[in-house]
Amino acid sequence: MNFCRHLLLAAVFALLLAVCASAASRGAGSFDPSRVVQLSWRPRAFLHKGFLSDAECDHLIALAKDKLEKSMVADNESGKSVQSEVRTSSGMFLERKQDEVVTRIEERISAWTFLPPENGESIQILHYQNGEKYEPHYDYFHDKKNQALGGHRIATVLMYLSNVEKGGETIFPNAEGKLLQPKDNTWSDCARNGYAVKPVKGDALLFFSLHPDATTDSDSLHGSCPVIEGQKWSATKWIHVRSFDLPVKQPGSSDGCEDDNILCPQWAAVGECAKNPNYMVGTKEAPGFCRKSCKVCAE
Repeated sequence: MNFCRHLLLAAVFALLLAVCASAASRGAGSFDPSRVVQLSWRPRAFLHKGFLSDAECDHLIALAKDKLEKSMVADNESGKSVQSEVRTSSGMFLERKQDEVVTRIEERISAWTFLPPENGESIQILHYQNGEKYEPHYDYFHDKKNQALGGHRIATVLMYLSNVEKGGETIFPNAEGKLLQPKDNTWSDCARNGYAVKPVKGDALLFFSLHPDATTDSDSLHGSCPVIEGQKWSATKWIHVRSFDLPVKQPGSSDGCEDDNILCPQWAAVGECAKNPNYMVGTKEAPGFCRKSCKVCAE
């Protein structure tokens, strides 16, 4: 019996070694569950220490630095993207699988969340300078238009690309642990109004906007406190309840000029035709998905 037990333990140990070796062979594309800390159950929120390397953080900033535009918010009634003093940062969207580094990060996010890559939006890079903020809001949608493609956003992965000397915390005003979290003079006054997470370069915050039964979670209310000293860089990945890839055809003209995605007019309105021409307009090899909204069709 002892001999069989030893054989079983040896087999389990060999399996563990194989799993570790497999993870190591994937390199930066894998994630380490031992680095994940549960922050709250209401909302469901988790922190992964060292999710990104310094080099990956710097790479994402370099991709975005010269392409930043004023951040927008979705109007609750129309669903259109509009400017608002509620959100004063600057940002831009990367292309999905834009390069090897971005692809590895997207795969790592999928492995951590157990949600398929096609359910995710493109990664958005955000830059907050002194005094800039994003007041508390929900990531799930209040309008039907934005729910048409992919449904509600079920989860958000927020990756911190830089340290912040003071301020810039992510705050959850309705979180269950807000009264239990100790705060000293290194926290901003804003961060004292709820459960807060300090930006640390390389860390990633995962929280869910929906309950397990797919109803919206009002405890997921969150915001970005104003930056007091330094500047804040972050990368956000929103993930939907179903595929965000599936194009929904829009009525087009008889010459075949049409939009292949219901969000094309919205994207065009915020300048994506110029910022993301390969997808929106197309190339010599293939037409884009938003040619009608980008007004590049033959007259």
